[in-house]
Amino acid sequence: MWIDSHCHLDASEFGERSLALADAAFDAGLAAIVIPAVHRSNFAAVQSLAQERRQCVFALGIHPMYVPTSDESDLLLLREEIARLMQSPDGRALVALGEIGLDYFVPALCQSPLREKQEFFYSEQLKIARDFDLPVLLHVRKSQDMILKYLRRIPVRGGIAHAFNGSEQQALHFINLGFKLGFGGAMTFTRALQIRRLATQLSFNSIVLETDAPDIAPSWLHPGVNTPDQVPRIGEVLAQLRGLTIEQVAQQTTQNVREVLPRLALTSF
Repeated sequence: MWIDSHCHLDASEFGERSLALADAAFDAGLAAIVIPAVHRSNFAAVQSLAQERRQCVFALGIHPMYVPTSDESDLLLLREEIARLMQSPDGRALVALGEIGLDYFVPALCQSPLREKQEFFYSEQLKIARDFDLPVLLHVRKSQDMILKYLRRIPVRGGIAHAFNGSEQQALHFINLGFKLGFGGAMTFTRALQIRRLATQLSFNSIVLETDAPDIAPSWLHPGVNTPDQVPRIGEVLAQLRGLTIEQVAQQTTQNVREVLPRLALTSF
């Protein structure tokens, strides 16, 4: 069995097909799909998908690209919603806080005052994760060192550095802080030399698989829309890179997700 550790199943690109795509993924061998929120406007949507399909679990958070349209009241709402879910049967499928982080790739987000606002939202959400002992799902785009700086300042119980594309040294820093690293469609391109090298050489118990659907389509779908049922085929690429069987990759990457997101145990698959 496989787990898609990062999939925006509620995305508008999927229209009314979200549940059908989830079912197709389960038929393809997935045991679970982790659905991160990005803004207060989709907190309810990710929870609804988890209610509709027991194999779907979710995270709540404010994505750095949605920080410009967010304010401090959204952080208060996030804290209140997490507190409610942690005390409610509805919260069984809450496995992390996310997607949060920093994005220094989009030029507008790198300039003041949005850069500082991003860092404020990131640090405040780390505090929420710390206070509720939740792992975090991290957006780390051109921001690895600053992400790590805040993690050292505000320790959390680990999580996943989604779509990892940093250096080996940065990867080891994340691993030492209790994080797994997410690999997905980008790894399937032969020109992605650094990502493929990391996927080959890093400790196998530090790697999880993801799609980031509908984004980061693998080479055989590019430039089309990505879907969660692609995880097994992405896993095949990882198996080839590491010289392992597909079964070994499925077992280890699934175990890695379960280890870093311990609340998965609250949901029976």
